[in-house]
Amino acid sequence: MPFQCGLCNNEFSTQSKYATHMRIHTVEKSFECTICNKKFTTKGSWHLHMQVHTGESPFKCAFCNKLCMGSGPLRDHLRTHTGERPFECTMCQMAFSQKSQMTRHLRTHTGEKPFACTICSRKFSEAISLRVHIRTHTGEKPEKLYECTICKKKFAQRGHLSLHLRTHTGETPFECTICNKKFKTGLRRHLRTHTQERPFECSLCNKKFREKGHLLQHLSTHTGEKPFECSICNKKFPRNGYLQIHLERHKGEKPVECFICNKKFAINLQLRVHLRNNHTGEKPHKCTICEMTFKMKGTLNRHLRTHTGEKPFECTICNNKFASTTTLRAHLRTHTGETPYECTICNKKFKFSDNLRAHLRIHTGERPYECTLCPKKFAQQSSLDSHGWSHTGVRPFKCTVCNKTFARSSALLKHLLVHIQ
Repeated sequence: MPFQCGLCNNEFSTQSKYATHMRIHTVEKSFECTICNKKFTTKGSWHLHMQVHTGESPFKCAFCNKLCMGSGPLRDHLRTHTGERPFECTMCQMAFSQKSQMTRHLRTHTGEKPFACTICSRKFSEAISLRVHIRTHTGEKPEKLYECTICKKKFAQRGHLSLHLRTHTGETPFECTICNKKFKTGLRRHLRTHTQERPFECSLCNKKFREKGHLLQHLSTHTGEKPFECSICNKKFPRNGYLQIHLERHKGEKPVECFICNKKFAINLQLRVHLRNNHTGEKPHKCTICEMTFKMKGTLNRHLRTHTGEKPFECTICNNKFASTTTLRAHLRTHTGETPYECTICNKKFKFSDNLRAHLRIHTGERPYECTLCPKKFAQQSSLDSHGWSHTGVRPFKCTVCNKTFARSSALLKHLLVHIQ
């Protein structure tokens, strides 16, 4: 009779395999390295680690020279090169090269989280996520034993070192069977661009995502959570990417340069946006409803809501809903009275960036709006519109008392004082 885990329902043929598996849930580490005192949950992991010290390599991949701790793990690894995927998901028919990958994938359908923290009871779908979480309680930092022979950078896991080495060698061992594009890593993510599979679903609005990271980022739009804090000025951000961009502003470093105009940027993403906006004009994101194209995926997503009428962002104070986070943030200022945009010349503050830009023209004297019928220029679009009526003869503002008409609302208000007096 097989031995079944009461936490995750996995079955094992022997009691010893069952006992080894249970250490994943308890995070018990019984096997200790006699050289560096690092501890492991299984004897196999301990044996693989010892090879770091001894230099022993009994099971080596003929394609990429990766070391494996046995013939079974080597067979599993070889499938990443051959493309063989014998394990198929019974719910969505997605296939995997390893049974453990399929087991983890199934949890995206079932929502199962079998790995529980013994300190705070928080649950996780993968053992590695639990181990990383436990370090937030213990303060433990993983020892970095694997060193790159080229740049001397160190890593806590051999797999991370293998991935890093490809940045030096340029090796791309994983090939897409559909478009033949090759990758250093991330082939599964790429395949979803062909299959359109979106296995990660938001439990609040049912929106689906190709990657788990994208789902986690999306959830912050509902919760308002900003877990990434700048250590210099304490400003918080909903995404780590936004924090990294912000940190570069403190450093003042701009290592990425545009090859066309030599303008410099803090990160590659800013360069890609710059190229589309200023040089290439590329618009790779196409609306499936009206075929309108956009430079940015985020702009396409906002545009789609003009077709669907979707307003997923809700004000927690008055329950008004909005189509974008930008509109929601601007709305929230009507409740809080916050004025985050400050004039650097006179220190006057504004709720909206547009108002600050219009105000700055008072100081600079800039008049970007020019009349096409006469040489007159204006600081604001509304002023140009009002001026245009002096050429057309249109007088849209009418006094309700005497029916006299005016070209400007300010002139009407001045006239109304005549009736009040």
